[in-house]
Amino acid sequence: MSESEAFDVLVVGGGPGGYVAAIRAAQLGLKAACVDMRKDPAGKPAYGGTCLNVGCIPSKALLESSYNFVRAREHFAEHGVTASGVKFDLSKMQARKEKVVGALVGGVSGLFRKNKVAALAGRARLVSLGDECEAEIDADGKKSAVRARNLVIATGSVPREIGAAPLDGKNIVDSEGALSFSAVPKRLGVVGAGVIGLELGSVWRRLGAEVRILEALPDFLGAADEEIASAARKIFRKQGLEIEVGAKVVSAKGGAKGVAVEWEDAKGGRHSEKFDKLIVATGRVPYVDGLNAEGAGLEMEDGRVKVDGRCRTSRGNVFAIGDVVRGPMLAHKAEDEGAMVAELIAGQKPEVAYECIPWVIYTHPEIAWAGATEQELRRAGTDYRKGSFPFLANGRARGLGETDGMVKILADAASDRILGVHILGSAASEMIAEGVLAMEMAASSEDIARTCHAHPTLSEVFREAALAVDGRAIHI
Repeated sequence: MSESEAFDVLVVGGGPGGYVAAIRAAQLGLKAACVDMRKDPAGKPAYGGTCLNVGCIPSKALLESSYNFVRAREHFAEHGVTASGVKFDLSKMQARKEKVVGALVGGVSGLFRKNKVAALAGRARLVSLGDECEAEIDADGKKSAVRARNLVIATGSVPREIGAAPLDGKNIVDSEGALSFSAVPKRLGVVGAGVIGLELGSVWRRLGAEVRILEALPDFLGAADEEIASAARKIFRKQGLEIEVGAKVVSAKGGAKGVAVEWEDAKGGRHSEKFDKLIVATGRVPYVDGLNAEGAGLEMEDGRVKVDGRCRTSRGNVFAIGDVVRGPMLAHKAEDEGAMVAELIAGQKPEVAYECIPWVIYTHPEIAWAGATEQELRRAGTDYRKGSFPFLANGRARGLGETDGMVKILADAASDRILGVHILGSAASEMIAEGVLAMEMAASSEDIARTCHAHPTLSEVFREAALAVDGRAIHI
């Protein structure tokens, strides 16, 4: 790379938001580059960010493998399939996970080549921001300069650490470390009952660990619809996940025999427990270390890069997207922002409908939602109607043996426009797309109720929930 090389768009960060921004910019005829510092175990560039390398993708691979084990051991008999002496090989599960990750990391590099995106390996530091932006790229001590007319910051986030439970990389680990255990811990503690804590707790519970999840907040899944959260908690309890809310970790000390944890309950009572491993899953924080964002003139807000509704910073030709800006830390939100800013740079007028971004928790059953929760509508004083329908009353769910959960639709009482969709079920992550599309198109519950759904499918539950908004569900 020559020091005089210049680009139309330089993207700092190669995660879902960053690589999408670079590829979309290139598709629009802009000369684009993407710089990222992540490397794989062999020391080669590993694009795809946290999501692909040590987050979304590897965790879903392990969730699938662990659930297959549970199905074979506990549920095949219901289908008349005898599978005695079912065992699992953790090393093969981990190897499969790494194979999935490796293929997708290679896929991003291939997409860069196909779209003629310059892939730059190294850590970026902002030098100056003006009509032309300049960044210094440090590739293992070898420094070079890159210039660009437009800059996109997509540096993502890192796991949040807490002083009461300092990570030691062995017995007290973050979400990344929890994906790489070489043996199933007999007793596992998890700090945080959010998306990450529930998913990782589920993996290791399925493989035999006793799991206790300590959540400091007073409510379980406070961001989700309260009816869905309550139903999910009951199911998780049956699965063996011990979940304590209002549980604040006071101290955690790792040693040769595991981790000694002290925590305080909602009433101030003190408890002491021993775990073989402790996962700290208390969320994530924006990552801007070494970027020199503030020094280069960008306005920051609570550790994040401050942006407007279209991800533009205080400098007109500098954008920031994904976990490093306001809003939910979701890969698909970052992707949509990445595409949006590339199109803005190219002179188009795109928007992201933030109110329609779906959330998913990949437990079993899955939890997914988009739009407003019932408690949010009550607080806002919005007059609404609701309809729900259980998977228990659905023929396909019965045939699959996946009858837990429901679909719930919230609609404006006057206009019938759909305000929120909430799903607890085995295919929630796929079914939520219908709800998102409906909300994007400003559809009413009646629109869904009068849309033909194939029979027998799980999606019929969605239609029945829409019918239930008007009190005319058929199959219950």
